[in-house]
Amino acid sequence: MSNRLEALRVFFTAADASNFREAAVRLSVSPQVVTRAVRELEEELGEPLFHRSTRGVQLTDFGRQLAQRARAAVGGVDALFHRTDRRALSQHAGTVRVTAPNVFGRRLIPQALAPMLAAHPGLVLDLRLSESHADVVDEQIDVGVRAGPIRDARFVARTVGRMRLYVVAAPALIERTGIPQSLDALPGFPLTALMDRSSGRPWSWFFSKGRQVPVVAPAFVTDDVDAECAAVRAGLGFGQLVAPLAEPLLQSGELVEVLEAEAPEPWPIHVYRSQRAPVPARVRLVYDELIRVLR
Repeated sequence: MSNRLEALRVFFTAADASNFREAAVRLSVSPQVVTRAVRELEEELGEPLFHRSTRGVQLTDFGRQLAQRARAAVGGVDALFHRTDRRALSQHAGTVRVTAPNVFGRRLIPQALAPMLAAHPGLVLDLRLSESHADVVDEQIDVGVRAGPIRDARFVARTVGRMRLYVVAAPALIERTGIPQSLDALPGFPLTALMDRSSGRPWSWFFSKGRQVPVVAPAFVTDDVDAECAAVRAGLGFGQLVAPLAEPLLQSGELVEVLEAEAPEPWPIHVYRSQRAPVPARVRLVYDELIRVLR
């Protein structure tokens, strides 16, 4: 028997039984299988495990010691695959690392996943916030949330919605500077810029027909979307903000939309995970729940 673990299981079952036939019944195998497993163990270890006589078999001292150690060893391996306390250590126990933009991570994801996390003790959410696409391998990302196209064939991605972009400004700033009438006029106005941490340069602004306008000389620069939103509200410059930030402030009148006719197509929002297999149950659980709550 080439599988040492299974041979040990057969051996200590035989050690607990009155004879090899009884051990075979317990294991649902033939008596010959038990005999062969014990003999192969004896040959490999160089020690007899049973005293054999016409009246039956009896453990040797070495066999008795080995049986005790074999039970512990096989039991430890079995415990890795069979979790008896399903509440304290369920199949969903462990850490799931999620990457998402700040606007989703701060405002939505922790609150949306809270009921699921409470229902699965041992499940840990490790949330990494960034506007840049994470390297799923280097950063050991399990699940991602992103706005914009997903072109990496290594990902399993689901579209869960769409998000608009708005160019907005505070009424006081508009009263002071007026409104840009075209994209070409934008550089002549104070603008805010969101820094791309991976490149060290400000993100360009996006407009219809695939056009992009770089922010060359911003009046305010930050790498945080909330800080940029605060700067726009304070009248430091015109900014291009995502819908979750802009829409409540547009509805309250705190901000005003400009260049509405040049707005880009709403960006798709994706929940994605890598295609590596097998997919742990905890990762699939978080992936499916994010799709449900973001949709």
